[in-house]
Amino acid sequence: MAKKKTLNHENIMSLYMDYVLEHEKKPHTVYQFAKANKLDEQEFYKHFTSFEVLEKEIFQAFFDNTLTVLHKSGDYETFDARNKLLSFYFTFFENLTANRSFVLLALKTHQNSLKGLKKLSKLRHSFTKYIQDLDIDMLDINQKQIQQIQQKGLQESAWIQLLLTLKFWMEDQSASFEKTDVFIEKSVNTSFDILQMTPLKSVLDFGKFLFKEKVNMNP
Repeated sequence: MAKKKTLNHENIMSLYMDYVLEHEKKPHTVYQFAKANKLDEQEFYKHFTSFEVLEKEIFQAFFDNTLTVLHKSGDYETFDARNKLLSFYFTFFENLTANRSFVLLALKTHQNSLKGLKKLSKLRHSFTKYIQDLDIDMLDINQKQIQQIQQKGLQESAWIQLLLTLKFWMEDQSASFEKTDVFIEKSVNTSFDILQMTPLKSVLDFGKFLFKEKVNMNP
């Protein structure tokens, strides 16, 4: 009898993604998945308690890989908050594009209701923490409670913006997803211009782009 494989966290995520792509659905049971990959079922449970937890970790891995790439660049550390966020978006969506078939399969049934999707909950936590750590300049209001509300509102609006971009990317049929790149640049720049109280030109420009592309704004 062949010896069962012993794998690490990343190996199991990779096998799961391959299974979903080959079968166009997730496994019915951990037993079925383990058998298909010549694993001990126990080996899976050493790393994950369920497929739902595993999928959360996959989307978290896209985030972690993005930050790893960014921090390897000496230029990134010298950027202001606007350019750091632009760099994050472009790198994050490069990661998603490299795994587009899996992401579309994982999210396709939830495409119009991404906001409360549990498999994105870990990503949401990490991304909103990232936004907080960017230390984005906002209106200077000398009141702690209002500053806390401002910060919370900034994090929530940034998360919605990421979901809108994700939805746009999922529907984008342009070559090399060029329209997603335009969406990213215009939406991030518009957000920062609004915070800096110089919004009119960027808002109108972004509004024209959204109207042209007929984006459904409900995440």
